[in-house]
Amino acid sequence: MKEQINIALIGNPNTGKSSLFNALTGMNQKVGNFPGVTVDKLIGFYPIDENRTARVIDLPGTYSLYPRSEDEQIALQVLGSPGNPDYPAVVVVVVDATNLKRNLLLFSQVLDLGVPCVLAINMMDQACEQHLEINIEGLAKKIGIPVLGISARNLEGITALKEAIRYQIEVQLVAESGTDIKQYAPELIDDIKLHFEIDNDYIAFELAHHYHELAHLSDDKKELLRTLGEKHNFNHNKAQAQETIARFNHINELLFDNVRRPKDPERESISNRIDKWLTHRVGGLMLFFLILFVIFQSIFTWSAYPMDLIEQAFLHLENALLGIIPPGIFQDLIVGGILPGMSGVLVFIPQIAILFLFIAVLEDTGYMARVTFMMDRIMKKFGLNGKSVVPLMSGIACAVPAIMSARTIENWKDRLITIMVTPLMSCSARLPVYTLLISIIVPSKNVLGFLNIQGLVLMGMYLLGFIAAIVSAFVMKLIIKTKERSYFIMELPTYRMPRWNNVGITIFNKVKTFITEAGKIILAVSIILWFLSSYGPADTMKNITNKYEVLTFQEPTKKAELTRMMSSEKLEASYAGHLGKFIEPVIRPLGYDWKIGIALITSFAAREVFVGTIATIYSVENEGGHLETVRDKLKTAKNPDTGQPTFTLAVSVSLMIFYAFAMQCMSTLAVVYRETKSWKWPAIQFAYMTGLAYISAFVVFQLLK
Repeated sequence: MKEQINIALIGNPNTGKSSLFNALTGMNQKVGNFPGVTVDKLIGFYPIDENRTARVIDLPGTYSLYPRSEDEQIALQVLGSPGNPDYPAVVVVVVDATNLKRNLLLFSQVLDLGVPCVLAINMMDQACEQHLEINIEGLAKKIGIPVLGISARNLEGITALKEAIRYQIEVQLVAESGTDIKQYAPELIDDIKLHFEIDNDYIAFELAHHYHELAHLSDDKKELLRTLGEKHNFNHNKAQAQETIARFNHINELLFDNVRRPKDPERESISNRIDKWLTHRVGGLMLFFLILFVIFQSIFTWSAYPMDLIEQAFLHLENALLGIIPPGIFQDLIVGGILPGMSGVLVFIPQIAILFLFIAVLEDTGYMARVTFMMDRIMKKFGLNGKSVVPLMSGIACAVPAIMSARTIENWKDRLITIMVTPLMSCSARLPVYTLLISIIVPSKNVLGFLNIQGLVLMGMYLLGFIAAIVSAFVMKLIIKTKERSYFIMELPTYRMPRWNNVGITIFNKVKTFITEAGKIILAVSIILWFLSSYGPADTMKNITNKYEVLTFQEPTKKAELTRMMSSEKLEASYAGHLGKFIEPVIRPLGYDWKIGIALITSFAAREVFVGTIATIYSVENEGGHLETVRDKLKTAKNPDTGQPTFTLAVSVSLMIFYAFAMQCMSTLAVVYRETKSWKWPAIQFAYMTGLAYISAFVVFQLLK
């Protein structure tokens, strides 16, 4: 096997670090976790030579090595711990050519960690457009390490950068930032170096500053560092301010002779002129909602055909396997359990791909940063963040990719609240339930000549979900406590055309993550649900089979009808049926009988399973295009005890309210577990949403019955 050499990428947000990562590694990427924390790490590979492979680690974007959030701690954890398995042989610091002064603060800190570096000055094409003159050779000579000008989006300078990385692997040039760190706490730094057996002044200085924020330090080590700080009267804020001022003074000297700005520095950029319109308080929001309308119309429109193809492909596969695999348990497991489970996973791929296509394009153009900036003032009143807008709106299509997109929210509390309330947004999986029940109780008539009543009710269900999400977020804002301060820092990048290669890689990675991570749990639960619905007490199931064999022999012309009746009776006698009977006393106050109880249980696999389960229970053949038959059957269904219609106005509205609020989606729970790295939050989410659904459905039924 080839030797793997760790190469770390670090830089400020919006410096093009992700574009450079994709340019270096292409599709050869994977997602993991940094040791001891919940932050994902993206790792990619490219060949250095015949015997070595570069293992590129994309560190979370950060403005400095003063960690304020979990992802910002990662840079110091990786770069400040030589014994760490991710410790790099070379660090590539990515900076924005149009904003060197601010970006070089982080670069100067990384230099003082004593690791070999390469400075990649990205976005050189934009620097040229702004008439910035950067003396690359002069900077390299003054700093003492390789410095290169690149344009990652245009794949310019990538080969030269790989050569510079290879050179640093061999030579291991280590430079200094020009800032004397030891002068700010000489005795404390010496004490920390002695107790922790380290030989780098700046690593010791960082430990003195941020020991309480570093997850990889034990409690004993944190207590020791606290004691040493008190012993030497260390003033954290004063030392950090002195360090920052000294670094910027040195950066100014570095740039004075090597960067020339245009003669008219006051000239307003094109981006600023565009922002006057796109970030306007009223016009900007109107444009944003227009874009959202286009996005979600496209998601529903464009995904319909490929989703149908996927479903039809699985249907044909199931039919083919029925003719190949002999009848029995194995056939039932494959055709009735595993394949439907896989279909339930893969059918979401078109929606996920289309959603992330739009998100990637909006992010790559720089527009998404403007949206978060505009919405932050509104959303923070409800305990959310400007960046919560995208997941909430995405939840209208599907909560799974919506929750995945919440990763862009830096603050853990804001991100957690967003994850916890996003499933309340009415997703496309609820549509079959809403459509079926609305068609039973709401007449298909128009008001004002063009507004369809059924459509208005459906719109009301979506509005109800949004209101529930906002109110729940406000309540969680008061309940969830955290020491982490909620602040919003967003640099507005310049507008640019999206790089389609980068967009393609983003879509590929999101789809792959969904299939490999959430899919495993979905598949497992699908098999369990299949077993519960297919099997019951042996004697009872055998008696039902014998009974219908006799009836079929007596009336062979009614074989199809008798087969459906046998399936319904077996379902009632199955373990799922027993569960339905078991929970009937609990759901009876909502107006539901045991048959609806079975649908509630089986639809946990996916909300739309409700329709198929109801169709089976009422002995209706549920094949594509027979939705009208289902509606007609449910309209005439009678309660055997009272003789009244089963699906009355009260029952139907109660069911819609229940499905609007209930967490009837195991794929969402699986993704919440993956995003939070704990079963605690999915359990809380399931409990509060189920409680909200039950109470709301109970109140509605009691008022309408």
